[in-house]
Amino acid sequence: MFTAEDVKKLREMTGVGMMDCKKALQETDGNIEKAATYLREKGMAAASKKANRIAAEGVVQSYIHMGGKIGVLVEVNCETDFVARAENFIALTKDIAMQIAAANPKFVSVDEVPAEIIEQEKEILRAKALNEGKPANIVEKMVEGGIKKYYKEVVLYEQEFVKDPSKTITQVMNEAIQTIGEKLTIRRFTRYEMGEGLEKRKENFAEEVAKYGQKAD
Repeated sequence: MFTAEDVKKLREMTGVGMMDCKKALQETDGNIEKAATYLREKGMAAASKKANRIAAEGVVQSYIHMGGKIGVLVEVNCETDFVARAENFIALTKDIAMQIAAANPKFVSVDEVPAEIIEQEKEILRAKALNEGKPANIVEKMVEGGIKKYYKEVVLYEQEFVKDPSKTITQVMNEAIQTIGEKLTIRRFTRYEMGEGLEKRKENFAEEVAKYGQKAD
């Protein structure tokens, strides 16, 4: 459908990351012009144009789940102190903090995932596929698909937004960049869960937080 050269060309045209360019080409049957339009509609191209700007302002937002069972601190950056005080930016940071509480990501972005963890996951996926008797040419495709699924589970930017699962956090951030007009980034976060590491009764905190977030709207 498309080649690595097509992905590279689209990246040069839009400034968007390789993985997002590849996805755009997949969604548009390899048509580069349509893929560029797709990225613009998703807000990715606009966001990439601001990627080299300095975002050193922002807020450290907190979120404490009802009853104090989960607590989150997240740093979200913007370019100006004016935006840092704006209602729409504060609302965004609160949504991000709630996302972290509900979905429990381990990393902010794909780039933060250590290579050794990815290799370990690949070996597990590869062994599972081989044990199921899958042919060699299918195994690697299954591994690639499994890694994408893994990213969606543990990487904040790749997760589905708990308040609107039709969007990823990347899309939420890109839409905010379009609306606000500044570079916005999630820099780091810390998540605490009461009794974490101790033996306790199982509870579905993600579902509980997501429902609370919908009620808050």
